[in-house]
Amino acid sequence: MLMAMTLTLLGAGSAVADVFSELGVERPKTRLAAPEFSLELLSDDSQATLSDYRGKVVLLNFWATWCIPCREEMPAMQTLWKRYRAEGFEIVAVAADRRGRKNVAPFIAEHGVEYPVLLDPGGEVRNRYEVVGLPMSYLIGRDGKISGRVVGMIDWASADAYTMIEALLQKSSI
Repeated sequence: MLMAMTLTLLGAGSAVADVFSELGVERPKTRLAAPEFSLELLSDDSQATLSDYRGKVVLLNFWATWCIPCREEMPAMQTLWKRYRAEGFEIVAVAADRRGRKNVAPFIAEHGVEYPVLLDPGGEVRNRYEVVGLPMSYLIGRDGKISGRVVGMIDWASADAYTMIEALLQKSSI
C-alpha cells in the first residue's frame, strides 16, 4: 500500500517539480510516514533504526553487491553524501544480499563506501517498502515522510540531483 497510491508531481514549485520529474522521481500524492525499521549496521554490528536519522533528509537506497546498476550508481551516491552530509543529509544503504555481511563487507571496503550500510538478508525491510527491483531508493524528508521514490539507477551527482537534494534540505515538507 505504501506506494500503491496514485503518484503525481505536487507542489514544491514548478522548478523543483521539474527536477524531480527529469530525474524520474515519483512523488506521492499524499506524503506518508516512512515505515520504521531496525537492521544491523555493517560498520559495528549495532542496530540502526530509521528514526535514528529523524530530522535529516534521508536517501534510503536498496541495493545488492550483484546488481550492476547498483554498483554503477554508488560512486555518485558517495559524492552526493560527501557534498551534503554536513547540511543534514544522510544516505542509508540497505543491502539485499542473502549472505549478508559475508558478501557485503568486502564489497564496501573495496569500493570505499563511507555512508551507513545496513543488512537486510531476509528481505523484511525490502518487503515493507515494496521494493520491486534494484536499485530502488526513497527520499525521506526531515519530517520522516516519504517525498519520492526512484525505481532504477540515476546519476546522484548530477546538477538536477543536487537541486533536488538542496530543495529537500531547505523544506521540511516537500
